[in-house]
Amino acid sequence: MAEIELDNEFEGQGDSGASTTYPMQCSALRKNGFVMLKGRPCKIVEMSTSKTGKHGHAKVHMVGLDIFTGKKNEDICPSTHNMDVPVVKRTDLQASDWLIDIDDGFCTLMDDKGETRGDLRLPEGTLGQQIQKDFDDGKEMLCTVLKACSEEVIIASKVNTNA
Repeated sequence: MAEIELDNEFEGQGDSGASTTYPMQCSALRKNGFVMLKGRPCKIVEMSTSKTGKHGHAKVHMVGLDIFTGKKNEDICPSTHNMDVPVVKRTDLQASDWLIDIDDGFCTLMDDKGETRGDLRLPEGTLGQQIQKDFDDGKEMLCTVLKACSEEVIIASKVNTNA
């Protein structure tokens, strides 16, 4: 038999393999929970269930807001079917010595392990303006980062009064 040589190099490829979503029966979803609608992670803001029809399935009508863009999405699903639910993680990052810089619309933050990251965009609107103002004033801040489906965004900040 011929010997087969395998070259298995996996450095720098992919992630830990953890799924970004998990299945949940439609009837188990609740208002203010999360669900994937139109391929986007959404917070459920409205839900209604129709009666069982002639084909035997009650239908659930859901309205959700995209957690990153705020865009409204809707879907209708039989109550017994599974829908994908995004794994949503909220992280509070210390900022000040920790918020190292704001450059070209991106925030450079240092996490609790001392690792620096500069890939989070400064939020648009009043939140982004407030973060920029507090940074310019030299204030120490606590930023809240929301992560789901390989996307991250700063959703809140507050001035750290313990400094």
